[in-house]
Amino acid sequence: MKKTKKIWQDCCKKSMLFVASSLLLVGCTANRTWNFRTDYFSIDMNGKGYITSMKNITVTPSREFSAAGKPSPLMSLYDSEKKEYYYPESANYDAQTQTVTLEYPNGSVAKVQLQQKDKYLKLCLNSLEPRNGIDAVQWGSYYTNITNLMGEIIGVARDTSEVVNYSIGMLALDDNTLGGTSDIEGDAAPFQYIIHTPDAKRFPLPDSLHEGQVFTLGGNGISDVAFYANKAPYYRIMYGNAALVDEKGQVFLNYHSRNREKARQVYYSLIPNMPANIPNHIEVEPIPGVDVVGSSIALWGSPDSTALMDVIQNIVISEGLPYPKVNGKWVKDPAAYVPDLMTSGNQYDSIVSYASQLGFKSIYAYDQGFLRPDRRNEGYLDGKDLSRKPFRFKSGNKSHREVAEMAAGKNLMLGRVNITNSLAPGTLDASPVPSDSLCYQQRRILMDGLNATDTLIVVDDPTYLEEIASWEGHCENLNMIKIGKELIHYEGVTTTKPYTLQNVTRGYWGSKATEHAAGDTVYKLQVTINYGYEGIIPNLALQDKIAEYYADVAKLSGVTHYDFDGQEFLFNNGHGYYSTKRFFRKLFDRAQENGVPYIRVSGATLSEGSWHYQSVWNVGGGRNLYNIDTREWGHDTSQGKDLRDVTYANYYPVSFGGNFAIRDTSTVAQYEHVEAIAIGHGATYYMGINQKDVESCPQKEAIFKAIRTWENARAANAFPRHIKKQLMNPAYDWTLEEGKDGNTWTLYRLIDGKKSESHTLKRAAGY
Repeated sequence: MKKTKKIWQDCCKKSMLFVASSLLLVGCTANRTWNFRTDYFSIDMNGKGYITSMKNITVTPSREFSAAGKPSPLMSLYDSEKKEYYYPESANYDAQTQTVTLEYPNGSVAKVQLQQKDKYLKLCLNSLEPRNGIDAVQWGSYYTNITNLMGEIIGVARDTSEVVNYSIGMLALDDNTLGGTSDIEGDAAPFQYIIHTPDAKRFPLPDSLHEGQVFTLGGNGISDVAFYANKAPYYRIMYGNAALVDEKGQVFLNYHSRNREKARQVYYSLIPNMPANIPNHIEVEPIPGVDVVGSSIALWGSPDSTALMDVIQNIVISEGLPYPKVNGKWVKDPAAYVPDLMTSGNQYDSIVSYASQLGFKSIYAYDQGFLRPDRRNEGYLDGKDLSRKPFRFKSGNKSHREVAEMAAGKNLMLGRVNITNSLAPGTLDASPVPSDSLCYQQRRILMDGLNATDTLIVVDDPTYLEEIASWEGHCENLNMIKIGKELIHYEGVTTTKPYTLQNVTRGYWGSKATEHAAGDTVYKLQVTINYGYEGIIPNLALQDKIAEYYADVAKLSGVTHYDFDGQEFLFNNGHGYYSTKRFFRKLFDRAQENGVPYIRVSGATLSEGSWHYQSVWNVGGGRNLYNIDTREWGHDTSQGKDLRDVTYANYYPVSFGGNFAIRDTSTVAQYEHVEAIAIGHGATYYMGINQKDVESCPQKEAIFKAIRTWENARAANAFPRHIKKQLMNPAYDWTLEEGKDGNTWTLYRLIDGKKSESHTLKRAAGY
């Protein structure tokens, strides 16, 4: 505090001596304010380093969006050992270098470059000295007065009303800057419900609830369908905390960066409020060269109706962020949203033809089961000679490569569901000879030597060894240690000397029981869960290799669509969203090296780490997502409503999951309804296809034609915003007819099965 006061006094003395140049010697008084703006957005920052105004400058008069009485620190500092935040006390802006100098009460000084771009403000931390215990920085929190939608994954506050139509958001510009707050354990925000109504007039909160109130998920903590347990619109499930709400329901935004060179321990669970998922203590692997300096964000404000394609896309392209494209269009472009086929029955004679007739882009071979990463096959799923033929055809079975080549002839992809980074028993890196690059929760010292049959294992410290491995499920059969090249199962540890592991099984998972010397390292391994997901988590170096392996599978076996089940396992090493970004960057970079133009990614979750890379999120399915008969989002659970609200708020494709299988009773009217709702909300789905069932459907060809018509119009970006809003209404019935030129469509609303009002739709420019 004394140092800060002296700097302030010296600065003001200079100002008195050089009044004529006072505009250049900025920051001498707390009353000084600087203004920064883009084409659509304006912010004011005061002499203490706080944003005091955020305005929409596309309207007259400009509309204020800064929360009253809540100025926003440009950057906060965090000491994770003390669990304490530090906020700026003074600020100085140098217009020539575009640098803001921020001083903090702990003595740290941050230099932040602030550049005014046409459509966003770019902020970058250039230096932070002295550290004085600081190991994390947080951009914000930036407090808005917006109470409508919060995009908690990418950090956006949205008012989607016609009257206001404005949004304020952030994006990370480097992999070590993550959506969320610095105080989150494991750098992945808790998966839980909070209370927030998107419209207090339509959905008022009952007296028993208040904005921001936290509730745990439903079910037993293991069944992911049962997680979704609250159908009321003000129960908002959370897949991040880059956006949160205050006690008034006002949305505020946060991004942060951490010094990953520093060894640390976290007490982590993605679902910390459920008995089946209590936190574990995890020693987090240090990463040389990954620090807070260089942390960078884009801060933007714009009309909500054009924010995605005008502003966010501009940031992504301008800053070189991941920009996957399908058929020449960015995967976040709503006109690029398209369903996929999901197969069952393992009969493929007509599957490629079905997908082509429908206008879909990928065949998701769900009937082939889980694809587990096994580097032993080097990316050749069916052998280098393609001798394995898992796909059934009447003319003779085929390999992945052969089916992929058939599909590619119709501009289609081949997909598989895979268990992300879970190293299953029997795979190269897990057993019978475990890799030395496995992730561990704790590391201890073996106190006494062991022969190949000893079961009395004494360690130097019992702390946390009583925890059942993995924060998820706590499956006793996966509770393992590794000594040398041997895996050993145990349950429990004594609390008094000698600290001895209990219920020991040597040579676990087929590994070889061998001698070990006193002083050898004992690794308590980080693992996954049961239910077909059994495996060990790799460390970051090995995870990089697993990501590259998937890119090699894409090149060598033709699988270019991955449904990353168990995607939350990427958080298990304690690096959270950073780990996810690193995994996908390695995958996409290797794919580019391999000449694979596009990897289509779905998965079990969506996070700030995967948002840029992931094309769709077709998790779950059936009546839990959307009931075609009752026309409701989630029938037995609230999964449909919950995932709809998350994705829509974060400018991301909504999901119907695996759904709408064609059967003998299927009708054209059903699929016209599905397509109308999908295009209105911006949804995709995995359409269930079983060749035997499809051939039993009398309306098969008419259904194919109807879906293709809607999907052609969607790809042409032919549905204006006001039409999409009408399509969202599940009570309405529609039919769509394509013009002869392929560039126009006529949309009819049906009343009692008869054509009523009509709308002419046209192909948009550039589509």
